[in-house]
Amino acid sequence: MPRLVDLKAAPYNLDEGQIAWVEETLASMTLDEQVGQLFTNLFFFGTDSFSGNPYTAEEIIEKFHIGVARYHGGTAEKVQGLLNRLQAASKIPLLVAANCDSGGNGAMSDGTYVASGAQTEASRSVEVARNAGYVSGREMRAIGANLNFDPCVDILFNWRNTIVNTRAYGTNAADVIKYTIPFVEGQRESNILTCIKHWPGDGTEERDQHLVLGVNELPPEEWEASFGEVYRAHIANGVEMVMAGHIALPYYQKKLNPALEDKDILPATLADELINGLLKTNLGFNGAVITDASHMLGMTSAMRREDYVPLAIAAGCDCFLFFNNLEEDFGFMKAGVEKGIITRERLDDANRRILGLKAKLRLHEAKANGTLLRTPEDLAVVGCEEHLAMRADAADKGITLVKNTLNQLPLNPKDHRRIRIYHLTGEVGGLTGGGEASMLKKYIEELTARGYEVTVNDGTTRVKGPTLKYREEVDAALILAEVIGYGAQNNYRIQWKTAMSNECPWYVWEVPTFMVSHNFTTHLHDATMVKCYVNAYHPNDQNVIATLDKLEGKSEFKGVPNDLVWADKWQAKL
Repeated sequence: MPRLVDLKAAPYNLDEGQIAWVEETLASMTLDEQVGQLFTNLFFFGTDSFSGNPYTAEEIIEKFHIGVARYHGGTAEKVQGLLNRLQAASKIPLLVAANCDSGGNGAMSDGTYVASGAQTEASRSVEVARNAGYVSGREMRAIGANLNFDPCVDILFNWRNTIVNTRAYGTNAADVIKYTIPFVEGQRESNILTCIKHWPGDGTEERDQHLVLGVNELPPEEWEASFGEVYRAHIANGVEMVMAGHIALPYYQKKLNPALEDKDILPATLADELINGLLKTNLGFNGAVITDASHMLGMTSAMRREDYVPLAIAAGCDCFLFFNNLEEDFGFMKAGVEKGIITRERLDDANRRILGLKAKLRLHEAKANGTLLRTPEDLAVVGCEEHLAMRADAADKGITLVKNTLNQLPLNPKDHRRIRIYHLTGEVGGLTGGGEASMLKKYIEELTARGYEVTVNDGTTRVKGPTLKYREEVDAALILAEVIGYGAQNNYRIQWKTAMSNECPWYVWEVPTFMVSHNFTTHLHDATMVKCYVNAYHPNDQNVIATLDKLEGKSEFKGVPNDLVWADKWQAKL
C-alpha cells in the first residue's frame, strides 16, 4: 500500500493548529473543490488562461477551485496585481509557483538574473548558488509567489542534452548537491517552498520531453549512485515538492515490477512504481509530487488524455500541471474519482499534501489577518542594488575562457579596432525567447564606447568576397552565440542563416576570431575551428560587460569549464 502523508513529519512539521486547519478544510470541501485542488492553472496576461477558455481569472477560481496557480510573462507590477486578484478571489489560499532557476528573472520580466546552474557550476562558488536562491526568493515573495519550481537537480551526463545544459549544476551528483542545497537555503530565507525537478532524472539523453517520451537509461545501481544520491540529499534537507518528469526509468521500473514489458513502460508522471514505489516508499518522500506540464508529448503519447489525467493522481502525483481545456480536464479528473480510478483515500491524501504545504506557509492565517496580498512597496527589492551586486559577482566568478590556443587575447582597440560581429540566434519569440536585438545592441554600444568600430555581418548571404579584402577591412571577428529555445526540436545546435552562410567561421585564420556563447556551453561541437572560445551563460547586460572586460584583460577569467564543453571532439581542443 502507498504511504499516506504524515503532516507532523518533514517536510511539513505542522503543529496541531495547522493540522486542524488542513483537516477542517478538507472535511468542508465538496467533491468539485477536492478535484479542483489537484489542478494548476497557467494564466497568461491578456487571455487569463492557457486553455483559451473565455473566463476571467476570478471566474476560473470560482468555477474550477484550483489549488495552484502559475503565470507567464509580465512585469513585477503586473504579476503582483494578477496574483493579488487570484488570492483575493480564492476561498482556500493558493500556492503560486514560478520558475526561478537563476534568480528573480524567472518570476517576472524585470526580475534579477544572478546565475544559471551552468554558470554557478563554472564559478565553483556555493556563495553564488546561495545568492541565486536568495534573490529568487526575495523577488518571488515581493510579487506574491510562494513556490519555486526549481532548482533543477538533474545531472548533465550527455553533452548533447540541451534541456538541462544551462540548468544543471554539474555532471555528477556531488556537484549538483553541493550547489543546489545552498540555492534552496537561500530562497528559504524568504519562506519560499521548493519543488525540485525532473524526477527520476534528466540529462542522460539528448531528447526533449516536450516532443517525445524521455528515457533515463541508467541501470538501478548507477541510478542509485547518481540521481538517487541527489534526491536523498534533498529529501533529507526537507524539500517540500518534487516535479515528476515525462521520463521513463525502464531498467529500474522492471526491477520494481518484473511483470512489466517494454510496451508497459510509462513516464514517471504515470508510473505507480516510480512515484508511489521508488519515491514515496523506498526513498521515504513525505511531501507533494506534481506532474510536469501535461501538454508535453512525453505524457500525451502514453494514452488518451481522459485516461492519463486521473491516472497521474492514481499513480501518486498529488497535483496536475496545467489544463488543456478547463471543462474537459476537470471532467476527466472528476470522472476518475467517480469511477474509482482515483480512490477516495488517494484523493484525500493528495489534498492533504497540497493543503499541508499551504498550512506550512500559514497562508490561511495571512488571509485571515489581511497580510496575504503584496503591496507596491514590496517591489522595492526587485532589481535592488544588493541583487545587482550579486549578479555582478556571479558574472565575475562564472564567465569562462574555455580555450585560447593561439594566444590572441587580450582584445584591444589598437590591434582589433575594426570588429565584425556575427550574431548566431535560435528561436525568436519562442517559449524561452532568444535572438532578440537587445544583447547585440549592448555589445555594439559597449564596443563603440571602448574605441572600436563595429560592423554586423549579414549572414543571409553566401558571398564571402576576396579574403585579402576582408583582412584589409576587418581587424577581428567576434562571434556571439545566443542560441536559446526548447520545445521545437530535440537538440539545439548552431543553425546558420543559410547554407554555407558567410557567417560560418571560414575567417578564423584570416583575422583573430573570438567566440562567446551566452547560453549553451557546447557550441565548440559546431565550431571546432574557433581558437578562442568563451562561455558567458546568459545575455544580460552585466554578463556582456563582464565578458568584454575579461576579453580585454581588465578582469581575470575565473570560471572553470567541465569536460562536456569539448563535446567529445579532440579537434575542439586545438
